[in-house]
Amino acid sequence: MELHNKDTFSEDILPVVIVVRFTHKRRTKKNFADLEYLCEGVEGRSSNPVAVLFDALLLPDGDFGVDCASPLIWRHEPERATPHLVLGKGPPGGAWHAMEGSMLTLSLANWMELPGLKLKDWMRDKRRNLRNDRATPAEIASYYQHYVSKMGLEKSFACGTTVTSVSRVSLESGRSVWKIQGLQRRASSGEGNEVIEVPFSVYAENVVLATGTHDIPARLGVDGENLPFVCHSFWELEAAISSGRLDRASEPVLVVGAGLTAADAVLAAHHLNTPVYHAFRRPVSDPALIFNQLPKLLYPEYHKVHQMMSQQQHKVGEKVVNLSNQPLSSPVDGTSPYTRYPGYLSFPKHHVAAFKPDGKCVLEDERGLQTVLQVSMALVLIGAHPNLSFLPEHGRPLSLDSKEPISCRRNPLDVDPYTYECVKEPGMYAMGPLVGENFVRFLKGGALAIVCDIVQKQRKKRQEKCTTSSLNIQLSNCTLEA
Repeated sequence: MELHNKDTFSEDILPVVIVVRFTHKRRTKKNFADLEYLCEGVEGRSSNPVAVLFDALLLPDGDFGVDCASPLIWRHEPERATPHLVLGKGPPGGAWHAMEGSMLTLSLANWMELPGLKLKDWMRDKRRNLRNDRATPAEIASYYQHYVSKMGLEKSFACGTTVTSVSRVSLESGRSVWKIQGLQRRASSGEGNEVIEVPFSVYAENVVLATGTHDIPARLGVDGENLPFVCHSFWELEAAISSGRLDRASEPVLVVGAGLTAADAVLAAHHLNTPVYHAFRRPVSDPALIFNQLPKLLYPEYHKVHQMMSQQQHKVGEKVVNLSNQPLSSPVDGTSPYTRYPGYLSFPKHHVAAFKPDGKCVLEDERGLQTVLQVSMALVLIGAHPNLSFLPEHGRPLSLDSKEPISCRRNPLDVDPYTYECVKEPGMYAMGPLVGENFVRFLKGGALAIVCDIVQKQRKKRQEKCTTSSLNIQLSNCTLEA
């Protein structure tokens, strides 16, 4: 869809529209739109009650890996659709298109699917097989792109767009709406297929923030972090491997962080037989570590990284093993504590104190003891922040703590748990990682809550309009007597 720099008005902007109906064996006076009532007593792996409710209906007993039939019946009713427009930099599927193709999703495949199109059925049609009930990012990206086409939603997607401003404005009628401005990439009509950026503006009653939180990598804030050998994304490691700058003859790579992206980096470097130093703040046994929350049978690759972190630690007071001089195919002979996983050494309860121009990194433990490592590359993979530069103060006033950067885990946007409407900005909604939801299986509940609230608002406006119209008719037929 092409956008224009003129006063076009789209009644609502939503990331996705799903019209559903429940099937109950017994009647109730409460209707489906009363989500707060329906969410009473629900518990699950999300802190958002609507997300837990909808997940329980879409994936009954999903936490146990059981593929039970959903009690929901899906029916397309075009007359009940809510007009919406989706603005995004890339094609449908978002960040999944940029992820490394050989990885597997953390979630089970059916957790990744969207209502009305079974992922397993789609993959079977493509003659693809799931590995350990999980899919690759490329498969997920292709599935989401196909979903938009299959559901006839293409006309609502404006790809290649960058939003630069979202602000409240008043129309001549006195009505307050959102004005969304930005740039859209298009192929020029001239020769050479040159890509140009065309400004656009759109007006809407409601805006939904569904940007995710992986635009701006988190930083350590230490000396030397801007040096060329210090990187902040997994893709920079991939680029170094692809270009040949990193191989088995390179100095060790330092990976900082104890999340899944850091684990992916450890696996990628280890697969290349490049030595890896791995530093992280928490102890290996910390229950908050993601590795301690994943079933071993479903996630063998992450269990392997956890074993490496646990069984091959640097011992305080010992001289640091020079991984560059260690054979990468050492037999497990019991003569060295570092032969089970050659070319790897972890530094639990350590943080980076500084990076030096000569490729050295200074680590410091909780007692203040420092260790200096010589590395070829340092990968700081400690999370990311969303890019909400199109909002005043980068959206911080909308978060739980307006003094801190927005973070999925520590400082999400402050929204009503049953409508996902921003507490501090009526008419603006948020979903996904911005409100603390990292798993696709729970994002769908957020979309449901948003749509239900907007539909209720529209219904209320229609009722008020009818009441006002009826009152005007009655008054026009009245005769006032002195």
